[in-house]
Amino acid sequence: MTSPSYAAGPASLSGSGSAAMKAPRAIAALQEVVDECRGRVDDALLDPAQAVVNRAGKRLLLSGDTTVVAIAGATGAGKSSLFNALSRTALAETGVRRPTTSQAMSMTFGQTNTAELMTWLSIRRRHSVPGSDLTDLVLIDLPDYDSTVQRHRDEADRLIELVDVILWVVDPQKYADAALHDRYLIPMASHADVMVFVLNQIDRIRPEQIDRIRGDLARVLAGEGITGVDIHAVSAATGQGVDQLRRALREVAARKQAMAARLTADVTAAARTLQEAVGPASLPELPEAAIANLNHALATAAGVDEVADAVEASWRYRNLIATGWPVLSWFRRLRPDPLRRLHLTSRSDARPAEASRAVTSIRAWRSVPAARVDSALRAIADDTVQQLPRDWQQSIARAARSHEAELPDWLDQAIGAADLGLDRRPGWWKAVQALQYALFAVFLVGLVWLGVDFVLDSFLELPKLPAPAVGLLGLPTLLALGGFVLGLLVAGLCRLAATAQARVKRSMTARTLRQAIAAITRDAVVEPVNAELQRHNRAQAALSQLLVPRRAIT
Repeated sequence: MTSPSYAAGPASLSGSGSAAMKAPRAIAALQEVVDECRGRVDDALLDPAQAVVNRAGKRLLLSGDTTVVAIAGATGAGKSSLFNALSRTALAETGVRRPTTSQAMSMTFGQTNTAELMTWLSIRRRHSVPGSDLTDLVLIDLPDYDSTVQRHRDEADRLIELVDVILWVVDPQKYADAALHDRYLIPMASHADVMVFVLNQIDRIRPEQIDRIRGDLARVLAGEGITGVDIHAVSAATGQGVDQLRRALREVAARKQAMAARLTADVTAAARTLQEAVGPASLPELPEAAIANLNHALATAAGVDEVADAVEASWRYRNLIATGWPVLSWFRRLRPDPLRRLHLTSRSDARPAEASRAVTSIRAWRSVPAARVDSALRAIADDTVQQLPRDWQQSIARAARSHEAELPDWLDQAIGAADLGLDRRPGWWKAVQALQYALFAVFLVGLVWLGVDFVLDSFLELPKLPAPAVGLLGLPTLLALGGFVLGLLVAGLCRLAATAQARVKRSMTARTLRQAIAAITRDAVVEPVNAELQRHNRAQAALSQLLVPRRAIT
């Protein structure tokens, strides 16, 4: 009597699909996740995922048309008997000795050369059956997973991790064995697509119990998240159901989807282990508000306002020297240019060595501004990555501070190298300066004339020099007084104009310096942080691609 297979869900390995096309993409996506997370996520999580990538990539290269099916089960479940029945040989040792199978043994059906594949699987006991109806299929008899010998259990575990399909052989009375469910089935629930269950030794139970036991097993599996699997009822001893199981395995081998389905399941399972470490969602790049806050903090720390004030004062200073009454201008030259106190000079005034250094003396990286910068850097990291796992938060915080030590020098050099526009003096300054010298010359002529008249009249008792009168004043007095008053008046008017210009210069200087600092902020902070965010987003996108709910192979 042949018993039909029992399907616990809508899908099984006998279906067709695009798994063979998806597997390489899935492997590449997992590799991208590992690469992007390296250095940001604990290696203890990444190394197993990398091992899955390496293993899957190697399996793709080895006999891709061959399906490897491992018969796994507990001691006494009848694995070896089923191996013999399926292979129609008596190669596997059977009996009551525990454990019976000490080494894995393979049977290759058909003409395909699987030597390299068997070497990769480290299978030493190899056999082949050319011309079998199970073409392109390899059947492996595993040691008992509950063997009393540790190396036998290790061998079973190793091959369960590598084969394409796992054929679980269960005893009708021990199908709910905790060793099977807790150690294998529950952790491997995502691999339901590559599992087949065989209820063996049905000759030991009454026929009416078969469907009840299969249904109960299906319910247990469904409760563990394993659905869509085939549950075959067979008796390896009597041959009942064996031919139907062979047909099911033949269909699995013919469709050539099992290997890709197993690799995809492995990759997906590895991706799930990284899900929490990568984080829940993609993040936008740094917002403009955070960048503006950082720019402001760096500008304050770099002394932009101090430099702008010095430029304003310097513009007024230079205007007074250029357009002021010459005597006062000469005295003002005794005072230093406000910019020189900061070692900031116009390009025309700077010595070549000073121009090449372009470094100021404003060491404005004082405690309060430094605290503002530290706060701004911390705010960028905190506001941006609060929802990310701790490792990514630390990585982005490190990126934000990757150039923190160099920032003072970079800011100082940016200010020193900035073109403050002080070399471009207004043309009217020269015209006013010429006028002032002319008025000063008039003043001197009148003053000298008055002096000569005083000497001639008071000391030499000689007549004064002839001088016409202009109104109530003589010409010498008019020249001296006019030159002096007009010079002061012109200087005053120019000072008013220069004050307005100086305010404009201050605004332009602040804007120029803030633009220079924004460029430093972009290079030193924004781009490194955005690069980390982009790296995270690439990892998250690749992970999302792997974890998109997919339909089982049907």
